[in-house]
Amino acid sequence: MGLKVSKKGLYRDYFLHADIMMMTAVLIGLLTWAAFAALNWHSLVFFILGLIGFMFSEYLTHRFFFHLKAPHNPLFLKFLKRLHYDHHADPHDLKLLFLPVWYSLPNLGVFALLFYLIAGSMDFTLAFAAGLVAMLLVYEWKHYVAHRPIQPKTRFWKWNKRMHLLHHFKNENYWYGVSTPLVDALFGTLKEEKDVPTSATAKNLENRGRTMSS
Repeated sequence: MGLKVSKKGLYRDYFLHADIMMMTAVLIGLLTWAAFAALNWHSLVFFILGLIGFMFSEYLTHRFFFHLKAPHNPLFLKFLKRLHYDHHADPHDLKLLFLPVWYSLPNLGVFALLFYLIAGSMDFTLAFAAGLVAMLLVYEWKHYVAHRPIQPKTRFWKWNKRMHLLHHFKNENYWYGVSTPLVDALFGTLKEEKDVPTSATAKNLENRGRTMSS
């Protein structure tokens, strides 16, 4: 697959992708709705909680759901292949790079509903949901940059990109975080490259549990 794309084309591939446009529209809708609600400093706190909540959700989902041992049920297997297995098989395929909106929107909706049941406030839930969606878009952008010929400007973001590529090409059992390496550090999956063996299943998650190398 050729990765020679103009800078303009690279940005267009991200910002004009259907799933990104739909989730951006959702974010604008949430922020507009929140602007007409009782906006105060608490809203900012819950927006930040939404950002943080997504970081943990991203890590836990990636590690414990997307990397499940291949199920026997063909429909569930097809589901996981679209969400993640096929992405590991062909990491730079643009069609497999973004989370489909049919997955991300209900998923974040459930988190927002759970938050509403706990907080009991629609205003705070709107702020929390906006944080979730905002960090989803950050995640999608950083994931996109990791797999496309875009060179980050700072040393930290270059390192962050390298960590994700190590997850794909070195060992899929480490470096799960895309939006942030913080959660990997907390759960012990942020390792030095030299301390991690090369996995035989990094590009074939369907073989995990059959020929596991970790």
